[in-house]
Amino acid sequence: MNCRILLIIALLFFSCTEKKNTSTTLLDFVPKDASLVIKINNLPGLKSELKNNEFLSLIKSNTIYTKVFESIKNIQYLNPKSESLLVFTELGKENFEYLFLAPTVEGLYNLEGAKNMSEETFTYQNNSIKKYNVEGSSFFSTIIGQTAIISSSQVVLENSIRNTMEPTTNLRLKELYKISNSKKSATLFLNTNNGNSLSSAILKENSSYKISNFSDWINLDFDIAQDHLNFTGISMANDSLKHFTNLFKNTGARTNAITSFAPQASEAIISYSFDDYSAFAKNQQRYLDKSIPMDTLFNTVEELGNIYLNGKKAVILNTFGAEKIIKFLEEKKKGNSEYQGTQILELKETNFLNEFFNPLVKKFKANYCTILDNAFVFSSEVETLQTIISNYKNGTTFNNTNLYATANDVLADESNILLISNANGISNILKEEFSSSLFNDFKPKTLSKYLFAAQLVADDEFYHINTVIQKIEKEDRTNSTSPLFTIQLDQPIATTPQFVKDYRTKKKEIVVQDSENNLYLISNEGKVLWKKTLNGKVQGDIQQVDIYKNGRLQLAFTTNNQFLILDRNGNEVPPFNKTYKDGNLNPLAIFDYDGRKDYRFVITQGQKVFMYNNKMKDVQGFKYNNAEQPILNAPQHFRIGNKDYLVFQLADGTLKILNRKGDERIKVSEKIDFSANGVHLYNDKFSVTDKKGVLFQIDDKGNIGKTNLNLAKEHGMDASSRHLALMNDNILKINDKEIELDLSVYSRPKIFFINDKMYVSVSDIQNQKIYLFDSQGQTISNFPVFGTSVIDLSDMDSDKKIEVVAKDMDNSLIVYKIY
Repeated sequence: MNCRILLIIALLFFSCTEKKNTSTTLLDFVPKDASLVIKINNLPGLKSELKNNEFLSLIKSNTIYTKVFESIKNIQYLNPKSESLLVFTELGKENFEYLFLAPTVEGLYNLEGAKNMSEETFTYQNNSIKKYNVEGSSFFSTIIGQTAIISSSQVVLENSIRNTMEPTTNLRLKELYKISNSKKSATLFLNTNNGNSLSSAILKENSSYKISNFSDWINLDFDIAQDHLNFTGISMANDSLKHFTNLFKNTGARTNAITSFAPQASEAIISYSFDDYSAFAKNQQRYLDKSIPMDTLFNTVEELGNIYLNGKKAVILNTFGAEKIIKFLEEKKKGNSEYQGTQILELKETNFLNEFFNPLVKKFKANYCTILDNAFVFSSEVETLQTIISNYKNGTTFNNTNLYATANDVLADESNILLISNANGISNILKEEFSSSLFNDFKPKTLSKYLFAAQLVADDEFYHINTVIQKIEKEDRTNSTSPLFTIQLDQPIATTPQFVKDYRTKKKEIVVQDSENNLYLISNEGKVLWKKTLNGKVQGDIQQVDIYKNGRLQLAFTTNNQFLILDRNGNEVPPFNKTYKDGNLNPLAIFDYDGRKDYRFVITQGQKVFMYNNKMKDVQGFKYNNAEQPILNAPQHFRIGNKDYLVFQLADGTLKILNRKGDERIKVSEKIDFSANGVHLYNDKFSVTDKKGVLFQIDDKGNIGKTNLNLAKEHGMDASSRHLALMNDNILKINDKEIELDLSVYSRPKIFFINDKMYVSVSDIQNQKIYLFDSQGQTISNFPVFGTSVIDLSDMDSDKKIEVVAKDMDNSLIVYKIY
């Protein structure tokens, strides 16, 4: 997990260096307490790379980026002709000063055009020092032999002068310096023993990821292009000291299998692998200063991984033999359940992973566990395991994402430590471990097109490091469906889950009711925002209104005997709370005739019709207060041209088509034995089917057209202004296209418009599968659900993807992303 700090160091410091490399004699001038040394091989090339890198252009307003760049801005006046060194050292807490070293050449200083410049000269130990004051800041310069020494601090400059009298260059630094790649624009050398002074500026005070825990020295060669930053190199750890990397000493790297278990929607994965658990365990004892007897319980473990999903974390143990661990878990369980045919154990002891795998696992509660092949997956929440199980069974796992494909192109096949993350994952890591100033500056949405990866591979005497920030390859996956998250309610689900809009973020949330009449609002991350107990079941769909015309949306609906409007927090909006004696209300109808939010709320009860305005007052002038027969369902409002039509279906087969006042606008002369599919405005005609499968279409003159579609009694129909979808036995017809599905029992088709495109969904109730088609009848996706298949579609994250919410099992919801 300490690869994280490398990623952040690469991000913050690599992006600000614009200098060039020199010969090894320059090392003699480097102070022994230097925290960071950057050898610049090609200054013009490095400047060009930094200037043209798209990622760096996105973070240039970052506070720390700006602070570091400001501290070295005077280097712009230097023009070395060969290799140079940029050195950072600390004078006091979080007070970093730079030292720049380069061979003296004509034109090294280029102060032409500098404004408000002055200079003064003084001596130190017989060395002439110049102080330059340029545009409100200053730097110091001297020449010793053929080397120019420039610094932002007089103290640092004087220390460097003294250092040349008795050079004390670190031997490890010399070794790494010799093997650095001179063909790269620059190479970074990080002294981790002094590096905590750097990390303290960006890490939280109590962070467990101090750089000195990682190794002694790290060197990384820069590879910067327009679409990526790649830093490769090695680190060295002193065997006599406590270093995180020594946990993997004498253990070979393995292919990280976590990617085949983590869901596609995972924000990040971190994997630790070893080919010899006993060697790892010995290293662990040494690292923890413990001499406890070796436990063979986990000696078949080859990999430990963390999966970050929807703000939650799961831990996975991948093994080549599961028998001992299964027996151990059976002794620890206090209950079990089944999800999609896979057993989930509830554990009574939840701290054992922290004990056995410290420091790889800390502060993790293993409340639940499931077994997938020979892998054990643990989580604190059962919903996290359900999402992992769904994705694993569907084959929609992390190794099938463009994020992974992009990372896989630049990472080695095997590693001891592996981190792959998107911007949201890095954001969560920053929030956990890094300073609030850094976290607040990090904008995941701005960096959503980038992957962040780090990798460490153990060798005999050192460790290979690879860190990457790169634009994700353009998504080219089609017909791919990935379970996004699962959430379990307290009771079985009673209503169709549906999306509603969060007026603040413009993203979608989910509203659903359980069998105990509890209404839930659930975020797009699977978190229950609130739960409210109602006195009855919601009738039909919940609709959103803007009662106060201020952009804030409310939820409006009826139950069996109530009309309610709730605000964003689940509170009732007065005076919209009315109870109706004898109940038996139809779903709520809302008419907004002119699109000005002057709503008409229409409640029907038997033959009674109640119409209210935005003040919950009866609408004066509306005459149709009592129907001739009981009203079958919610009345509907349609507009053709500049005329409004209010449509009521009555129990005796009468189709009433009225105007705003409740007067009859179109007289329908024939009675219809209505099917359960409602009335639709299709091709500017009121379209409805009867139980014999005949399509009735009534125009604005009252003319009736009939087409015998030879549909079964339980057929399904949905229509929009220009599209018609029919489900007849196992034949789905979309406009003129027919699709033959497997013999089964199917739901009514539903037409959706997402991002101006039309889709049709239908559920195979018998085989528990959902199909999604486009307007041409082409299959967009089909995927299994385990339970009653009822769905709603939306562009939940406004990212041009389709989200599906479906009822899964009795009391679980599952949200899918369709690519």
